[in-house]
Amino acid sequence: MALFLLIFAVCLFIIGGMVLVLLFSRTPRYRTEPEHLLELFDKALANQVGETEWNVVINYPIRHDDYLDGVRRRAQHLMQEHGRPWQVAQGKPLLDKTGHAELAALRNHLAAHQRLRERQRNES
Repeated sequence: MALFLLIFAVCLFIIGGMVLVLLFSRTPRYRTEPEHLLELFDKALANQVGETEWNVVINYPIRHDDYLDGVRRRAQHLMQEHGRPWQVAQGKPLLDKTGHAELAALRNHLAAHQRLRERQRNES
């Protein structure tokens, strides 16, 4: 009977500890910032981004900034309209020429918007 109580207490301790760890630990969150998008766009424009890296950043919703989420959705739309992910493995660009030009314009717009935000923060 003592052995049963010892095993029961050890199991209860382990399970209780695991429940406490799960209750107090949080799910990791990835927060996309403008710098992440600019870096990704630069890599895509230089033909150095893979389909997986593109999808990880672009398909993750941005809930803390509506403007950034709009940029992300526009980039997602560019991939749907002008994307050629099957050619990346052959060393070719992720987007066709029209998509490449539109992505460059989107990147420049985001960079200008970010510079404006930084200037406004510095003036305040």
